[in-house]
Amino acid sequence: MVTIPGVGYYSALLMACEIGDVNRFPDSAHLCSYAGLTPSTHSSGGATYHGHITKTGIRHLQWGLTECTRTHIRLNPDSNITRFYLKLGKRKGDARAIVAASTKLLKIAYWLLKEKRPIMVKGR
Repeated sequence: MVTIPGVGYYSALLMACEIGDVNRFPDSAHLCSYAGLTPSTHSSGGATYHGHITKTGIRHLQWGLTECTRTHIRLNPDSNITRFYLKLGKRKGDARAIVAASTKLLKIAYWLLKEKRPIMVKGR
């Protein structure tokens, strides 16, 4: 069975309930936008600026993903998500890095759900 370290039973249940049928999203970027983890963009005169994350997403899902990401980083110091978080955190700060790492975690969850793999091991 496939697991995402840092995601517990209730967090997996929260993700599954808030996402619903994963097949309604054409790709993982659409799911991240639905969750509200994508930056807002402003375009003017050919220049594009990225701002804060959009607040239109599902607050419970955003909160659950950031908590799972923090747990994942604490439990797995050698994972790709942890290395990405540490590298980005040095340049952009903790808040931006945790949101970006949460986006990566949600993309992983998307593909696990899309391929009908379990998000966590039963009895964990």
